[in-house]
Amino acid sequence: MTVLYIDADACPVKEEAERVATRHRVRMLLVSNGGIRPSRNPLVEIVVVPEGPDAADMWIAERAGPGDVVVTQDIPLAARCVEGGARVLKPNGEALDARNVGQALAVRDLMTDLRAADPFRQGGGKAFSKADRSRFLDALEREVRAGLRQG
Repeated sequence: MTVLYIDADACPVKEEAERVATRHRVRMLLVSNGGIRPSRNPLVEIVVVPEGPDAADMWIAERAGPGDVVVTQDIPLAARCVEGGARVLKPNGEALDARNVGQALAVRDLMTDLRAADPFRQGGGKAFSKADRSRFLDALEREVRAGLRQG
């Protein structure tokens, strides 16, 4: 049975994910350290993990597997979920899989090193757009359907 895991801290597409989960009658878990508004939707559950570095990531990675879909911006979490057989999407609709997650990790590490070497280097990310939201909805629809076929 497919489960939709949302790395909910700072996730800009929770509402869109809930719409797709509802359409397909898929259980959706919003995982965070707290501060998430409850949903009246019986398919949506809020999982509050203990405070601590990467607690939500570890919780998701330990449970997500084949047929499941994970939404996260966290590349190390994405890599662990891909390794476990889950389908992974970034909130902008970009799919991460065995073919590209290694490159995404390498770019993340490079950017971390560049920021550490230049303390004045800040930001660099582009704003989340309506086009990103639309791409996410299309991609999540595809991934949930594929997960349901797989699971």
